Amino acid sequence: MSLMHDRRTALQALGALAGAAVLPLAPAAAASATRKPPRLRAGDTVGLVEPAGFTDDEFDLKLVLETVSAMGLVPKPAPHLAQRYGYLAGRDQERAADLNAMFADDTVRAIFAVRGGWGCARILPYLDFDRIRANPKLLIGFSDITALHMALAARAGFTTIHGPNAASSWGKLSWDAFRSLAFDGGTPLYRNPEASDDRLVQRGGRIRTFRGGKASGRLLGGNLTVLTALMGTPYLPDFSGAILFLEDTDEAEYRIDRMLTQLSLAGVLRKVAGVVFGQCTDCRSSGPSYGGFTLSEVLKQHLEPLGVPAFQGALIGHVANQFSIPVGIRAEIDADAGTIRILEPAVA
Repeated sequence: MSLMHDRRTALQALGALAGAAVLPLAPAAAASATRKPPRLRAGDTVGLVEPAGFTDDEFDLKLVLETVSAMGLVPKPAPHLAQRYGYLAGRDQERAADLNAMFADDTVRAIFAVRGGWGCARILPYLDFDRIRANPKLLIGFSDITALHMALAARAGFTTIHGPNAASSWGKLSWDAFRSLAFDGGTPLYRNPEASDDRLVQRGGRIRTFRGGKASGRLLGGNLTVLTALMGTPYLPDFSGAILFLEDTDEAEYRIDRMLTQLSLAGVLRKVAGVVFGQCTDCRSSGPSYGGFTLSEVLKQHLEPLGVPAFQGALIGHVANQFSIPVGIRAEIDADAGTIRILEPAVA
């Protein structure tokens, strides 16, 4: 699907959904220690940054601006938004400077990553965490943006949103989920759409329960590849008692196995209260030598022995419609039903 088609679909959906109903809300629980950025309001200015890969097509960037405007927000592009340095959107110091400036700018209410790719981990040493910590703002994005979500959870202590990038496809489910969290301060219950709803259901969107039951804890996680690449650095939070959520794309089963083994050997998996493995888009081996286990078999081998509720298939990751997951906020999962219930508002 082309970026132009995605953006036009997003603009139509966002315009039509200005007064639409959000996802079902659940009763709020006691607040956690995670600090909360201010909620978004119509007319707010939001920053647009590219902390990883580049988008140098002028028309594509124009469509991103139109998408954010259709949300009722005022986009503010970072100075290096259209830069290119190899496969990155500018040099490391330049991309870090853009993010630092957006957090320091009192006119900017929240910050959208335009896209992922690779490069967020490279800018972590250049981020001004003292300044960022003093100016809590929602950071929205997914995939390689996981590096920033984890670093802010570890070093800044406020909520961010693992959700669509600004250049993503913003369908009804994605918009409803994001608006509920970021604008309304809602506590939604996330459940995959019924298979009969062809507009929203994703390929591979069925729930598979590895160990049933309910568990609660603060949501931490994101892209599996990016998260495991941060092991041994000061940019990972403590996963004790957390609900670990994971997703990935274009990874063969043996590489998922390898990364989960790393999390296990590092002691992360034995700390968590529950696990949600979302979507693993196009995660299949291309060669015969590593085609012995399916993805679900690999996940079962790692998650079932943990003895905590764990399931696969939630709409988190590289799919056209995805849930917005508030990083650092308490939630309850029901592994039998395949649901994620947000227990407290993500914003103040």
